[in-house]
Amino acid sequence: MEPDLFTAAAEDRQEKDPAGSPLAVRMRPRTLDEVVGQQHLLKPGSPLRRLVGEGEGGPAGPSSVFLWGPPGIGKTTLAYVVSQATNKRFVELSAITAGVKEVRAVIDGARRASGGFGKETVLFLDEIHRFSKAQQDSLLPAVENRWVTLIAATTENPYFSVISPLLSRSLLLTLEPLTDDDLRGLMRRALTDARGLAGAVTLPEDTEGHLLRIAGGDARRALTALEAGAGSALAKGEKEITLRTLEESVDRAAVKYDRAGDQHYDVASALIKSIRGSDVDAALHYLARMIEAGEDPRFIARRLMISASEDIGLADPTALQTAVAAAQAVAMIGFPEARITLSQATIALALAPKSNAAYTAIDAALADVRAGKAGPVPPHLRDSHYKGAQKLGHGQGYQYPHDLPGGIAAQQYAPDEVHGARYYEPTRHGAEARYADVAERVRARLRGATGEGTGEQPSA
Repeated sequence: MEPDLFTAAAEDRQEKDPAGSPLAVRMRPRTLDEVVGQQHLLKPGSPLRRLVGEGEGGPAGPSSVFLWGPPGIGKTTLAYVVSQATNKRFVELSAITAGVKEVRAVIDGARRASGGFGKETVLFLDEIHRFSKAQQDSLLPAVENRWVTLIAATTENPYFSVISPLLSRSLLLTLEPLTDDDLRGLMRRALTDARGLAGAVTLPEDTEGHLLRIAGGDARRALTALEAGAGSALAKGEKEITLRTLEESVDRAAVKYDRAGDQHYDVASALIKSIRGSDVDAALHYLARMIEAGEDPRFIARRLMISASEDIGLADPTALQTAVAAAQAVAMIGFPEARITLSQATIALALAPKSNAAYTAIDAALADVRAGKAGPVPPHLRDSHYKGAQKLGHGQGYQYPHDLPGGIAAQQYAPDEVHGARYYEPTRHGAEARYADVAERVRARLRGATGEGTGEQPSA
C-alpha cells in the first residue's frame, strides 16, 4: 500500500467524529482559496495553482517545487490541499522515516502509473533537509524526467541543505511568516466554522491578543491553544474564553500586556532602549516580561541582533557576534533553556560601549545615493579583464595597494560627485577609538597628505 498524506481510515473517522481530530487538523483548508497567508504564491498561473489542475500548461507542465519556511506557516497544508484537489496520484514520504528504498519504490510506481494508465504522480517529501546527499541524488532522475512532480518541504535554507542539481531542477517557493491578521482570521474562522468550534464559545479581544502572542506566527500553535482554551471554558460552563481561563489552560500569563496589544511593542521598545541606555537591570526586567508573556524567542533574538549593530557597532565588534550566536542557539534549543542565552546576550549588549556610527554612516551614504549623487566609477577602478576593456581606458593608472609600503595607495576611489564625502564619523567609545585613529590616518594617506610608502597598515 502506498503511503498517503491522510489515509482513508483517518478521513472516515474524521467525517464520523470530527471532534476526535485536533482543531488544527479539522480546520485544514480544503482549497487553495481557503489558505491563510502566502497570497504571493497563490496568484493565477502560479506553480501551486497548476499543480491542482488550474491551467496545467500542456507541454509546460508544473515544475517540482520546494516549500521553504519556518514551522506552522502552511507547508504541509499546501501539500494537503494539492492532495485533495489534484486529479493526479498523490504519495507522501517523510525524510525522517523514509530512505532510498522507499523513494525508488515510489518512482517505480510512478513510472508504471504513467506508462500503464497515463496517471501523473505528485510526491510530497516532508523534511527533505534530513535526507543525505545520496538520498537526494536518488530523486534526480525522477525529477529531471518528470516521472514525479516533487513537492518538498523544508524548514532549513535549501541552498545549504539541498544538493544543487536537485534545486536547479525545481522552483524554490519561500513561504512568508503568518501575520497577526492572518492568524486572527484563522482563529475567527475556527470559532464559527462547523468543522471547528461551531460558535460554542466566543473570544474577547484581550484573549485573542494573548493567543496571538502565544502563537508567535505559528498557525498550529494558535489553533492548539485556542482549542485548549475553549475546552477549559466549556468544562466550566462558560460561553466565553476569558483571559484567565486561557492562562490556566495553556499555563502562560499575560503579565500585564495591554489588552489591545500595544504593550507588545512598548515592552520590546523598552528592552532595546534600556540596552541602548546601558541599564542592564531594566533590560533584564523587560526581557523577563517578554519571555513570561509568551513572546517568540526568535523575535527577541532578532531585536538583539539589530541593537548590536544599531547601538553598539564598532565600539564593541564582538556584540554582533554575541547576538548572532544567541539567535542561532535560540533557534536550536527553544524555551525554557533559551531564556539563559537571551539573558547572556542582553547583559553583554547592555554593558557594552555604545556607538551608532555604523547606523548613521549607511543612512548618510544612502541619502546621497537617493539624491542622485552616484556618478560613474573612476576609470582606473573599472573592470579591465574583458576583451576591449583596455582600449576603453579601464584600469589604466590603477595602483595596486599590496605593492606599496603600508598597503595604501593615494588614489581616488569614490565617484567625483561624492569625492571627499565623510560618512563614517566614529566615536571614541570603547574599541571604536582605535577605528577613529585608523580612519584619520587612512584618509590622510588617501589624500596624499603624508606621501606614500610610510605609515602603518590600516588595522584596528
